[in-house]
Amino acid sequence: MQAKLNFVFVAGLVSAAFVPAVFAAPSTNVYGSSSVQQVGPMEAVARAAWRDDMAKIATPAEGCFHASYPSIVWQQVSCRALTATHAHPLPHYYLFGAPQTAGNGNDYTINTGSALIKSAVGTFPTVSGVTSEQSIGVAAYGDGGILGANEYSVQLNTQFTSTTSACKSHSGCTVWQQWVYATDYEENGEGAIFMQDWLIGYGGSRCPSGFGSDGSGDCYKNSNAALPPDISPASLASLKLTATATSGGNDTAVVTYDGEAYSTSQSDSTLYISKVWNTGEFNVVGNAGGSEAEFNSGTTIGVNLAVSDGSTAAPSCVADSGTTGESNNLNLGSCSAAGGSNPSISFTESN
Repeated sequence: MQAKLNFVFVAGLVSAAFVPAVFAAPSTNVYGSSSVQQVGPMEAVARAAWRDDMAKIATPAEGCFHASYPSIVWQQVSCRALTATHAHPLPHYYLFGAPQTAGNGNDYTINTGSALIKSAVGTFPTVSGVTSEQSIGVAAYGDGGILGANEYSVQLNTQFTSTTSACKSHSGCTVWQQWVYATDYEENGEGAIFMQDWLIGYGGSRCPSGFGSDGSGDCYKNSNAALPPDISPASLASLKLTATATSGGNDTAVVTYDGEAYSTSQSDSTLYISKVWNTGEFNVVGNAGGSEAEFNSGTTIGVNLAVSDGSTAAPSCVADSGTTGESNNLNLGSCSAAGGSNPSISFTESN
């Protein structure tokens, strides 16, 4: 897919090149591992336009790629074959009387009905009040995760109720795909952007080649990963996660933040998710293993998930339909849906 740069973006780059130093000179917000530069308003507009365009520009081949602002050319970089097998599991669902914070089933999803999703873009348009965050294990479940300060994952997930030929005719098997950005996934200071592929209810004693078992009849594996640095939780407003699924082609995950973009891809024949994808969940949650992202009191995060599905109809915003087992400690507000060239849902969560 070729993406055309719009005139506004080009003009923004030109004007940014001549921004007076008093506006353009960055200062660094020192929080967590990697923080977003504080730039002037004209530069911020140009960078935001650049992030939008990089999310639409296809990489030239399967593999891992990187680009830095203002370049719009993907440069191939080495992929990491992830040795860690941290699972981002299905919901455990709440114990009776447990707090109804976001995640672990209690989340909004976008549903496009019979229109299949080709791409989805998750963003956090507003982030305020964040001074600390930590990933904590959920004692009731005891399944761990990557725990500690500034540990979290951003996930964009499909439904897990559909089957494809990837299930190899195993009765009751369904497919589930997650596009994930996770901090410190294998090494401190180094994040990972990858896809985690699941065959739910595959059963039997053996998973397909390349897949491991979760011990409960499900099989999962990670794609190769691109390796952005850890991004501060306070910088979520600059982070954009784009997921695409192309029948007969590749599924791609792109993370853009500030002036950086990273991408990884795998063959759509891994799960054939493009043939069934009509539901999406997007949020910031704990870092694997059913963990919870615990934000400081006074945090408010706006969440937006927009899709391209060949339709302009407003999608459904479905409550209590999240598909990840991770969670956060923020309470969900109301959800609204909008049609147009990129149908979307949006909501706010806070504590």
